[in-house]
Amino acid sequence: MTLAEIGSIVRSARRAQHLRQDELAGVAGVGVRFLSELERGKTTVRFGKVLAVLEALGCTLHIEAPQIGRDGVTRLEATEAPWIRRRRLRL
Repeated sequence: MTLAEIGSIVRSARRAQHLRQDELAGVAGVGVRFLSELERGKTTVRFGKVLAVLEALGCTLHIEAPQIGRDGVTRLEATEAPWIRRRRLRL
C-alpha cells in the first residue's frame, strides 16, 4: 500500500463522515496542512500522525509479516514496491 492510497482512503472516510479537513484535524490533533498533505499522498508525512488520523476516523491498519520459505528467503509478491529490499534470514 502506498501513501497515496492511504491518503485516498482518509479523504473518502472523512467525506463519508461529512467532516471538513479542519474538523478532522482538530479531532486527530494534527494540523490542517498535515491532513491536506496526507490526503494528497505526500511521502514524507510522520507515521505517528497518520495513525492518529486513522484512529480519529475509526480506520484500522493491518500489517502482515512476510512469508519466509524453508530456505530462509522471504518471498516478494509482484505487487510489492520495487524499493523494498528483503534480507536473507537464517532460521
